[in-house]
Amino acid sequence: MTNSLPSRSGYDVVIVGGGHNGLTAAAYLARAGLSVAVLERLDRTGGAAVSAQAFPGRPARLSRYSYLVSLLPQQVVRELGLDLRLAPRVTASYTPVVRDGVPGGLLVERPEGAATAAAFRSVTGSDTEYEAWRAFYAEVGDLAGVVAPTLTAPLPRASELRARVDSGIWRDLVERPLGEAVERRFADDTVRGVVATDALIGTFAAMRDASLVQNRCFLYHLIGNGTGEWQVPVGGMGAVTGALATAAEDAGAEIVTGADVTAIHPDAEGAEVRVAGRTVRARYVLANVAPWVLAGLLGETRDPADKPVGAQLKVNLLLDRLPRLTSGEDPRVAFAGTLHLGEGYRELETAYAEAAAGRVPSRLPGEVYCHSLTDPTILGDVAEGTQTLTYFGLHLPATLFDDPATRARRKAEAVARAIASLDEHLVDPVESVVARDADGAPCIEAKIPQDIEADLNMPGGHIFHGDLAWPWADDDTDLSGPAARWGVATDHPAVLLCGSGARRGGAVSGLGGHNAARAVLESR
Repeated sequence: MTNSLPSRSGYDVVIVGGGHNGLTAAAYLARAGLSVAVLERLDRTGGAAVSAQAFPGRPARLSRYSYLVSLLPQQVVRELGLDLRLAPRVTASYTPVVRDGVPGGLLVERPEGAATAAAFRSVTGSDTEYEAWRAFYAEVGDLAGVVAPTLTAPLPRASELRARVDSGIWRDLVERPLGEAVERRFADDTVRGVVATDALIGTFAAMRDASLVQNRCFLYHLIGNGTGEWQVPVGGMGAVTGALATAAEDAGAEIVTGADVTAIHPDAEGAEVRVAGRTVRARYVLANVAPWVLAGLLGETRDPADKPVGAQLKVNLLLDRLPRLTSGEDPRVAFAGTLHLGEGYRELETAYAEAAAGRVPSRLPGEVYCHSLTDPTILGDVAEGTQTLTYFGLHLPATLFDDPATRARRKAEAVARAIASLDEHLVDPVESVVARDADGAPCIEAKIPQDIEADLNMPGGHIFHGDLAWPWADDDTDLSGPAARWGVATDHPAVLLCGSGARRGGAVSGLGGHNAARAVLESR
């Protein structure tokens, strides 16, 4: 890894952006014998998939931005020989509830067992909702089993996939707003909300939105490796990109940090890339940046109305110990998976309506994860009982924070409501268990969409670089060229998408990089 300047004036492939997808593409292409340079604007690689010591005097290394892995295919791990371990979580989710003034909770084990069935019965009053739950996710699993193997192959046609799955689940997930299916299949508000949240992570939409953006988000959250399981990378998210960087460099790729690309000029022979006042030629340029950013580098006119709008609040915390829950559930069980807060179905819809009207939701929906329960290695040398927490809040679009005059106040308001949503279910308030850094400040780090954009150049702070697309092609789409077949084409033959903005990008998957590399290799 070098700083600031590439060593040569020309390469077979120049990759703009050293996030996980760019590193994936570099590893594949260099292993195939191509000369490859990865140009990263920051002084480090990894993009959003990094581990960092967030609090002075505290050695814990948190997954600062992205935080779990599901969509990274085992095929990619195997083919690149990645030194990477993904650890399963013993709890899928826990949702604290208060019914008739009595605290309780909906526990979903992994794998589901007697405790899950008992929790559904306790919260909903019968076995009916759990039976509906199992039937629904069995059908989702069938769809995932069909779609997942296609993610590392040329794009299938929609009709090809539709013919291989039950018509009912295809209708519910692909053709009609997901809210219709959730409301028809489930009666309990808590159960409905737990199902719905996978459709809203980083996606600002109502459950009956006609655009179906919520459906596409839901599908991506449930198809990873055919199971939809979200796992914790041992060593933090930086272990993922560290393994990919090692694979790329071992294969001969040149990784250059501090290399701010300012322009890309395609021509008949490839493209010129302007970096640090120099011009570097390439036969292909792979853009591991958002399509909005790429348009700027290409000198295209951008309509501000088309800029992506992120919609989340990320809060990292370090605790001296896990707090006790009013439900009496063991904190090491409740916090081991996804802990849902304020995510009842009606609460989600109310929060969306409030945010769409320009207000920070009065009851903020969000989710909490304790990665250190699954992977204590990220803590370092700390006192016994120390744990991390990650909070991810929904329905907080960047537009709520657009005004610089009110941004700090609104951010503080959002963070306070996030913590309040957790405190509501705790015996020990967060304030009583949060650790302090070397300066005596609470170990709480919060990032709104504007912070994500400033840190990572993700336009609008959108974690998917823009709205997700279906991971297949419409029946009438022209798939005649390699770039089109692999879902990475732009208007310029020498410039391909290789990030989250690719057809099957989004989340930490490596799919954008894998598929762009395959398109290049097929084009030679």
